[in-house]
Amino acid sequence: MTKTIPTLIENRFGVQPEAGAEQASVGQLTTLLERRTHRQYTEQPIEDDLLDVLLACGLSASSKSDLQQASVVIIDDVVTRAEIGSWIPTMPWIVQAPRFLVFCADHSRTRLAAKLRKKPFPNDNVDQFMNAAVDAALVMQTFILAAESVGLGCCPISEVRSHIEALSELLALPDYVFPIAGLCVGYPARAGYVSMRLPQALTVHRERYSVTDQANLIDAYDRARDARFSIPEQSQREIDRFGVAEFYGWSEDKARQYSTPHRAGFLAYLKARGFAME
Repeated sequence: MTKTIPTLIENRFGVQPEAGAEQASVGQLTTLLERRTHRQYTEQPIEDDLLDVLLACGLSASSKSDLQQASVVIIDDVVTRAEIGSWIPTMPWIVQAPRFLVFCADHSRTRLAAKLRKKPFPNDNVDQFMNAAVDAALVMQTFILAAESVGLGCCPISEVRSHIEALSELLALPDYVFPIAGLCVGYPARAGYVSMRLPQALTVHRERYSVTDQANLIDAYDRARDARFSIPEQSQREIDRFGVAEFYGWSEDKARQYSTPHRAGFLAYLKARGFAME
C-alpha cells in the first residue's frame, strides 16, 4: 500500500479521514503517524555520546515558565537493573534493554532557588506538582521522538510507580522529586506494530467538549480494533472475577484494568516527600 497521510491516519485510527490529502507523506508527519512502542531489542549497544545527544534533545522540550522541573536518572548498573526488573517480572525488557532511564518530576530546584535568593515560597500546592509532572512527561516524550529519529525504539514503564517508595530509595531521590516513568531504549529487534488509537471524534472537540454518541463511538472502536488486534482469551484480565468475555474489546479491557485500586498510596508518598498537595 502506498504511504499517504490519509492512509497513515486511517491505519492509526481505524477510520477513513477527511484530512491529509494535501500533505506530503514525508518527514516528521509520517514518522509520528507510524511511531510505535518497542519491547524487544538487539544486543547493539547505545554509546554514551549518542545518549548524551538524545538527553540534550529531550531536555530541550517545552517547559512551564522556564522552570525546567525534570531530571533523568540513567541506570547502567546491572544489579540495580535486575532489582527493578524483579519487581516487575512481566516486563523482562526492563533488564534486557541496552539502556534504562527513569524520568523524574523535580520540584527541588525551584525551592532551592527560593532559599538561595532568600525569597518566600507560597506556592506549595497541587498546581506545582502538576507543573513538575508535565515538564517531566514532555522531556520523556521529546527524548523518545529524538531516539526514534535515529533508529532506536523505546518503551515507557509507568509500572515503576507501583514500587515508587522502593525505587526512590534505590535511586536516592531527594524530597520534592518523584519518578513518573522508566524508559527502555534500544535498537528494535523487530518492527513492532502501530497501535490503533481512539477516533478523533472522541478525543478532539470544537469550541466545547461534546459527549454526543460516545458509547456508540467506543463500541465501533472496540470492534475495529478487535478486527485488527484480537486479544486472546488467556490475556483477558480478571477472569477469576469477571469470567471469559465472548467479546473482549478495548473498553472491556480498560474497565477490568481499573476495577481494582491502583497505587492508592501515591498521595501519602508525595506528602512524605514534602509535597503539601493543598
